[in-house]
Amino acid sequence: MARLPEEFIERIKRETDLGALVRSKGITLQAHGSKDLIGHCPFHEDKTPSLVVTPAKNLFHCMGCGAGGTVIDFLMRFDGLSFRHSVDLLAQGHHGVASEADAAVKRTTVPKLPCPLDLEASDAELMAQVMGYYRDRLQQSPDALAYLKQRGIESAIEPFGLGFADRTLGLRLPFRNRADGAAIRERLTKLGLYRESGHEHFNGCIVFPISNDTGEVLEIYGRRIAKQKSKIYHLYLPGPHAGIFNRQCLKEPEIILCESIIDALTFWSAGLKNVTCIYGTEGFTDEHLDAFQSNETKRIYLAYDRDEAGDRAAARDAERLASLGIECFRVKFPHRMDANQYALKLTPAAKSLALLINSAESLQTATMAASAGNLPSLAAKKLATGSLRTATKSLQTAAKEETSPAKRKEPGEASREAQLSQGIALGERSYRAGGVAKNQSFETLKITLRLTVVEGESEGLMHVDSLDLYQDTHRKRFIDRAAEETKIEKDVIKRDLGRLLLQLEAEQEQRLNAAVETESSVPAMSQAERDQAMEVLQDPKLIDRIGELFERCGLVGEETNRLVAYLACTSRKLARPLAVIIQSTSAAGKTTLMDAVLAMFPEEERIKYSAMTGQSLFYLGETNLQHKILAIVEEEGAEKASYALKLLQSEGELTIASTGKDANTGRMKTEEYHVEGPAMIFLTTTSVTMDEELQNRCLVLSVDESREQTQRIHAMQRESRTLAGLSSRHQRRDALALMRNVQRLIDPIEVVNPFSPKLRFYDEKTRTRRDHEKYLALMDAVTLLHQHQREIKTLPGTNGEVRYVETTLGDIEIANRLAPQVLGRCLDELPPQSRRLLDRIKELVRDEAKTKEKEAADIRFTRRQVREAIGWSVTQVRIHLERLQELEYVWPMRGRFGVSYEYRLLVDATVAGEANDRIGLIATDTLQK
Repeated sequence: MARLPEEFIERIKRETDLGALVRSKGITLQAHGSKDLIGHCPFHEDKTPSLVVTPAKNLFHCMGCGAGGTVIDFLMRFDGLSFRHSVDLLAQGHHGVASEADAAVKRTTVPKLPCPLDLEASDAELMAQVMGYYRDRLQQSPDALAYLKQRGIESAIEPFGLGFADRTLGLRLPFRNRADGAAIRERLTKLGLYRESGHEHFNGCIVFPISNDTGEVLEIYGRRIAKQKSKIYHLYLPGPHAGIFNRQCLKEPEIILCESIIDALTFWSAGLKNVTCIYGTEGFTDEHLDAFQSNETKRIYLAYDRDEAGDRAAARDAERLASLGIECFRVKFPHRMDANQYALKLTPAAKSLALLINSAESLQTATMAASAGNLPSLAAKKLATGSLRTATKSLQTAAKEETSPAKRKEPGEASREAQLSQGIALGERSYRAGGVAKNQSFETLKITLRLTVVEGESEGLMHVDSLDLYQDTHRKRFIDRAAEETKIEKDVIKRDLGRLLLQLEAEQEQRLNAAVETESSVPAMSQAERDQAMEVLQDPKLIDRIGELFERCGLVGEETNRLVAYLACTSRKLARPLAVIIQSTSAAGKTTLMDAVLAMFPEEERIKYSAMTGQSLFYLGETNLQHKILAIVEEEGAEKASYALKLLQSEGELTIASTGKDANTGRMKTEEYHVEGPAMIFLTTTSVTMDEELQNRCLVLSVDESREQTQRIHAMQRESRTLAGLSSRHQRRDALALMRNVQRLIDPIEVVNPFSPKLRFYDEKTRTRRDHEKYLALMDAVTLLHQHQREIKTLPGTNGEVRYVETTLGDIEIANRLAPQVLGRCLDELPPQSRRLLDRIKELVRDEAKTKEKEAADIRFTRRQVREAIGWSVTQVRIHLERLQELEYVWPMRGRFGVSYEYRLLVDATVAGEANDRIGLIATDTLQK
């Protein structure tokens, strides 16, 4: 239910006469003192008057039972109504049915608000009456109106009869314990407006009716405006889809076909009225096909979302339309954008959408190409006839005329015009604009402008100033000072600035549009590349295949680390991605491991920084991080941004309120910046001690620093200088391109784990609450990676909107193999390098005890012995020994002032290592049983 505005509620409390309301219930009130009224309280057996009403404050209070409050509280308590019902009654001046003063309070069974429906109406009339009620409620729902304004389609409210279901319809219907109430609710249920549970089907939705030529509502689309835990935002009437949105567009030879009603209304609001829509990517119906055929539609522009589902639907629907001889074009939005997002990002929307329509790519099939000869070129498409093409062309022509500096040239004005960087010649005046490329939005046009007189009596005079061409005061100042310095008339300079503004504005729009397209562009895959990537994804031994590709790309060893990091990066497409920190000593290969993993993922889905400032994340684009990998080379470089990183990982989004100057008024104002997640965070560090709050949100991977791994790396480095190494480098590019295409084919769908209630995890420490979530997320990532080997299912009752894949025992087995090695380290109080040093010290002490025939507790060892045994530097040994000393694993016996350090071991040296990998997982064979 939509929340009532506080001002509205306060007005009801203030303007309703409480005394009159109490008297309307049959309660006699008499003067009590100079300000109050008193009467018998209806809420208990009141023998002497104890109900005090204070008209000045519009409050009541019973001195006997303690009841009290406002007019709303009185009506709720007296008639047994809900808060919303009481407010609606008071807003319309209805105070309910009068009762005897001593009557017992009961919940009313007779609605006190007028019913907006005719109980005798036909089904079609009843549907129209409900939609009329929803239209009225929309005008009283600020949140719903704000949502439509935010989406830029508020102009469509009246023409298309949009409404809002705020759950108040049920308050106005007779209750189901009445014959009329039961009958009307049963009819509404059959129409699909009510559910069997008794709730409104479109509760909380803005409703978009779809009618036939006679105005009869055939279908309703509902869009929820509040965040939903179920993530279900789109609703339709139960049963098969019926009707065509905006049927009047079928009379035109060219039609824009969108994926959703909101996208269609985006085009309609931008002035492109020849638009309709399907019902989601799977909602192209036979009724659409018949309508296009019977109305002899010539061309259709498929403006579906620019994602894999939209591209797939466009190819499928184009084939069906081509069979009817309809020419199809694909409108290419930036990657993962739809029409509404594109229109809101680029203004003016009309010009941006028109240009996008005009540059649509042909989707003609081979049959149509054979009959027509060749696919039409861009020039041929521009010459095509039809209302849509004409409208698009006229918009472009008008834009070019407005921005052309050659328009209405003065006599004697130079015909040639140089580039902006060299200067623009306008008669005797030459203008040079600098800093144009620094403007990164459509809201400002800040430049450094130089005016030079190149001919006439004032030749050589000039004026230079910095200004924002969108600021009137800046332009006036430039005109006044330039006229004073160059002796040129102000009106002449004013006209020049107007022409310059239009030309620079056109250039800026072209540059920013190109930047958006480039930023969002995804390299197109050929069919052969798609087939090759799909073959990898459908390989039963996919995990082993990924390991082979890692080795082909030059990463040796690190089998567990590279697979865990790869799965964590794949989890970027989940609602709660994993995060990874690679911890090692300097030069051990942590950055090499990060780069090798990141290289497997598409460039457009990863962002890499060397360092970040404290608030840099808050000012990224709203969707710049959504389902992407955020990699930071050193954790120390992100120290100032650690708070934002922790929020992004936990909350999945960032929001900050910042002060800035209003461009129009010059006053300071508060602006909100919002960055949508989730994002996968990837860090590396050489630090022994990290930010604990950041660390327990991440999987900590420790680089293999063994001698055997060093030998493998040396062998690989030597081989890279050989002919075989040269060949491997060229093969590496192909392997990386294949793995990036593999990731592009993974859809961000939901994961359902039917075995999760039976899983177990170590629970003796509080921090395992987060580690358990990491374990489950690791399992989800394995399932997501194998989605093309599983059946894709849909959530019942969602019209195919929510797709999911189920976890198998094989996925759990992979996660169980990796989790002990990764999460076991996370549960250890020692960093991996400190743990490795402790194990080596135990080994050293055991050997010494055996050689000297002593007890291990009596053995003393020096730093030099430790350095020689493990091969570390002095600094590394000192740092980790201090850590072991702090946690009382070793203890210094002597040292400092010229005496060498000696230590003894405080733990049992006979135990080879701590059992940190025992995290209490259940085996898959037990699950299967």
